[in-house]
Amino acid sequence: MKKKTTITKDMTIGEVLKVNEKLGEVFLGFGMHCLSCPVSQMETIEEASMVHGVDVEFLLKKLNENA
Repeated sequence: MKKKTTITKDMTIGEVLKVNEKLGEVFLGFGMHCLSCPVSQMETIEEASMVHGVDVEFLLKKLNENA
């Protein structure tokens, strides 16, 4: 059985998408359309949340529910 990865605010968007590419839908639902942007490979979820005005804890909750 595969161990479930917990998504944290220190992970980059790129790392999250490597865990599960379908989590891109969660980001899109929050208006975060930067999935293919080169910055997504370097920007943490916390940093991206600040830029987009998203509550990072709520985003993490939704990401982990769908991981």
